[in-house]
Amino acid sequence: MIKGFDHVAIPMLAVDAMLAFYRGMGFDVTDDYGGRVYSVHCGDNKINLHTPEIWQSGKFSLRGHTAQPGCGDFCFVWDGSAQALQATLDKLNATIEEGPVERKGGRNNGQDIGVSVYTRDPDDNLLEFIIYPD
Repeated sequence: MIKGFDHVAIPMLAVDAMLAFYRGMGFDVTDDYGGRVYSVHCGDNKINLHTPEIWQSGKFSLRGHTAQPGCGDFCFVWDGSAQALQATLDKLNATIEEGPVERKGGRNNGQDIGVSVYTRDPDDNLLEFIIYPD
């Protein structure tokens, strides 16, 4: 039986920019494999970021074979105000692609509605930040 979701992995191209962006958003970022795979931590979940050294090598088969940088589409629960999210995105020069807009999220079997803002990271992955009412 499936208990939950643990992690996903994506290839990245702009290594320094990606790590700086996710740290700037407030994520814990760790170097898990000597500068070849980094992890962006969010609660009990994480995103593994594979460096070009790994995903372009042709030797690393434990990945989606057609995945390229920019293939990610992630939604994070923002635990703060819309103003704090805007200030964080502004500090990182991240452009809002859409929002704030109401969206059904994953809570309560997809029944809870939050307010979402969409942006992109330096590798062009789509990031949604949803704020649920208290």
